[in-house]
Amino acid sequence: MNYRHAFHAGNHADVLKHITTLAVCDALLAKPSPLFALDTHGGRGLYALDSNSAQRTGEAEAGIGRLIAEAPRHAAISRYLAAVKACRAQHGPTTYPGSPWLLAHALREEDRIAVCELLPEEAAQLKTNFAGDPRVATHTRDGYEAMKALLPPRLGELRYNRGLVLIDPPYEAQLQEFDTIIAAVRDALARWPTACYAVWYPIKLRRSLNQFFRRAATLPVKSSMLAELMLHPDDSPLRMNGSGMLILNPPWQFDTTMREVLPLLQMALAGNGGSWRVEWLKQAD
Repeated sequence: MNYRHAFHAGNHADVLKHITTLAVCDALLAKPSPLFALDTHGGRGLYALDSNSAQRTGEAEAGIGRLIAEAPRHAAISRYLAAVKACRAQHGPTTYPGSPWLLAHALREEDRIAVCELLPEEAAQLKTNFAGDPRVATHTRDGYEAMKALLPPRLGELRYNRGLVLIDPPYEAQLQEFDTIIAAVRDALARWPTACYAVWYPIKLRRSLNQFFRRAATLPVKSSMLAELMLHPDDSPLRMNGSGMLILNPPWQFDTTMREVLPLLQMALAGNGGSWRVEWLKQAD
């Protein structure tokens, strides 16, 4: 496995994923009981956008850079941009926060976070980045295996009934990754059915996702939905034309939030050449 997120940090996929993640967290935080969050593929947690890796692709400038310049008006987008600003105030003006940092920024003192990263070099940097935060446990291990080991979450006598599992693999196994995700989530739901599960997925050819969506619709949850942002038509297998989030057990009215956010992201990042979609796979009665 050779994927390095440093080449892609802050791109349009990160923008969608991180706005969605923070919006889910904020909805969960509306209740006082403690939360547990598991980030299965956390990377290093912080990225330097002035690095050779980031500069080589220029993806961040077309993602977070463009969004900062456009600054669409919506509470969920403003929340995300404020988090990026807070990260840069702490770590430097060219830093971009990965999902582990955003989770730690959003959650409270009584909440707990577990972050997994399999690549030793990335995992070592992840551990360094969160060494001073007792809420965050970092694991150099496979994220899918960690779902079996860490769920349902417990801390002594405390059992966490609510929380978030963020699944964001590099998809180096390509379409086989979807089979792994469905199996892992089905197993996790049997042990922690009350959590919200958020799965990021890339979009190249639309038809290649149909089986994944059909299988996701059979997972044992009352509600599940898709939220997608496209920068290009979804008919080329040679590039990532957009990406989406599969949300299982989404917060109440989360589809409304995404229907408001996605057209603003489309216009900011893609203009009239882009598109967006929100669709229920399964909707509670």
